[in-house]
Amino acid sequence: MSLKLRLSRAGTKKRPYYHVVVADARSPRDGRFIERIGTYDPKLEDTTKRVNLVTERAQHWLSVGAQPTDRVLRFLDAAGLLKRAPRSNPEKAQPGKKATERAEARVKAAADAAAAAAAPAPAEAPAEAAAATE
Repeated sequence: MSLKLRLSRAGTKKRPYYHVVVADARSPRDGRFIERIGTYDPKLEDTTKRVNLVTERAQHWLSVGAQPTDRVLRFLDAAGLLKRAPRSNPEKAQPGKKATERAEARVKAAADAAAAAAAPAPAEAPAEAAAATE
């Protein structure tokens, strides 16, 4: 049986509250769990009181082989139980293909407008001279 340390949602609509639980990986998110080892209240103003963990029980379940989810791993890292390696995804901040195409089109349109503004206007004098000769 593979065990997970994960969050189980409680609370009402638009007022999330989570229990940190040990559960079988196959059970549903808010379904059956083995043990509740803490709470997480993301709405609290004081960030030091948002997470409450029973560190002894968390350490026990980690020693048995339970795997924490990414969010719970962050909590355990803050508590000093596990070390979470920082992730690096430099491409995450890059705009998508369509946004890149639109940006290139805007740059090209601006360059064309600047070139048109810099070019001298066609002279009206030769047209007026041609009309005057007739």
